[in-house]
Amino acid sequence: MTIEVIVKDNNVEHALRSLKKRMQREGLFREMKLRKHYEKPSLRKAREKEESIRRSRKLKRRNNDF
Repeated sequence: MTIEVIVKDNNVEHALRSLKKRMQREGLFREMKLRKHYEKPSLRKAREKEESIRRSRKLKRRNNDF
């Protein structure tokens, strides 16, 4: 996976902000945080299950609002 940011008019600060936003959207920061330490497979499954439950509840709330 390659993320590419174009620097316009030597505006490096703007390009860095854009890069950070893209990395955040892609979930790279979260992935780096999770890979920092080893996670046992059983704990990983439990975490992923909790995340999916949280996502489904969030979707239900959004659908009920409309």
